[in-house]
Amino acid sequence: MRKLILYLACSLDNKIARTDHSLDWLPEPEEGSEEDYGYYTFYDSIDTLLMGYKTYEIPINHGEWPYIGKTSYVFSRSNKPIIDAAVLVNEDPVTFTKELKNKNGIDIWLVGGGNLNQQLHDAGLIDEYIITFIPVILGEGVELLPNIKSEYKLVLKEQKTYPGGVVQMHYVRV
Repeated sequence: MRKLILYLACSLDNKIARTDHSLDWLPEPEEGSEEDYGYYTFYDSIDTLLMGYKTYEIPINHGEWPYIGKTSYVFSRSNKPIIDAAVLVNEDPVTFTKELKNKNGIDIWLVGGGNLNQQLHDAGLIDEYIITFIPVILGEGVELLPNIKSEYKLVLKEQKTYPGGVVQMHYVRV
């Protein structure tokens, strides 16, 4: 069975985006540094992405689609316009993801956003949580796991500290 991995950056107060869904608070690697916080290694380990429509709009509004060559599913409750490189899904995210995890392929990246994270967490479908904590407190914004109802025990698989105080925690669900 394929693993569903929540891989994202978050502020110290558990925000994954500002209220307007902007990500301008995310640090750029230091000049001259080749540090990508493990992104490219992770990206090579997946073949499928899941995201909500508001999360989909972030790269679309900034130019070219960054996930060419991967299967990208975008969840929306309505029939909104979408690029050819992605697939719009109007089905229940939990049912869709359960079926997807049983199909052939390698691991699946849960890109977000908050509501999708919450639904898939509460359904017990997230196998691993790779959270990169950025040393900033945003106050208001989109929560990492808003209004979750399910408790799961996690085991720390790995932790990494990067320059500038960025810390990445990789947890596996027990």
